[in-house]
Amino acid sequence: MLLEEITMPEFIAGLVETKTVLIPFGATEEHGPHLPLGTDTFQAADVCRLLAERRKIFVAPSVPYGVCRSTGDHPGTISISTETLKALACDLVRGLYRQGLRNVVLLSGHAGGTHNAALLDAGEVLLRELPELRIAVASEYALAYEAGKGLIETPGDSHAGEIETSRMLATRRPLVKGSAPAEQPAFPKFILVRDKRSCWPGGVHGDPAKASVEKGRRIEELVVAALGQLVDALENS
Repeated sequence: MLLEEITMPEFIAGLVETKTVLIPFGATEEHGPHLPLGTDTFQAADVCRLLAERRKIFVAPSVPYGVCRSTGDHPGTISISTETLKALACDLVRGLYRQGLRNVVLLSGHAGGTHNAALLDAGEVLLRELPELRIAVASEYALAYEAGKGLIETPGDSHAGEIETSRMLATRRPLVKGSAPAEQPAFPKFILVRDKRSCWPGGVHGDPAKASVEKGRRIEELVVAALGQLVDALENS
């Protein structure tokens, strides 16, 4: 049940069948010269929608902005602060809880460490505040990587490379503009860099040339299955 598409009576009826809601968190962020800025948002929203087609579950509207530290200087990236993301996640869960939802999954399509740490911080605050809440925080990328490890040829593939290019080829082919050279970012260890594009000019971490539609379909299916298992574990915790 997609919250933005159902009516008030349908929401009331849905609460009789489930108290679980997924919130897809994405980003508006560069994904190399070939993938759309909404890649992270699309991926998280797609797997939530597919799971909702298979079981009774609510899906909240996607959050299309995130904390984008390493790509913040690349054209097209619109980043928000960790404080904003944490506050937004808390407010959304509080609102859903007030409406009767008790099991919440914050599913991030953006793999940024700072971004996901902010969501984890929000979850910890909410656990202390809302006595009946069960909450999980998961990176869609982590689900994809673990589930599809046998399919991925590129070691360390993580951003706009083999995995994400395959996913976009399978789900939004018209938005994929060719391919891009393989690339690895060259950030120095421990040292913060002002000009991040100098260390990562192309904005790709992996090898888009190894992507395929079939890989994208198989990875997405594995992620949906892994997400379903996470929901089962949360509901039974």
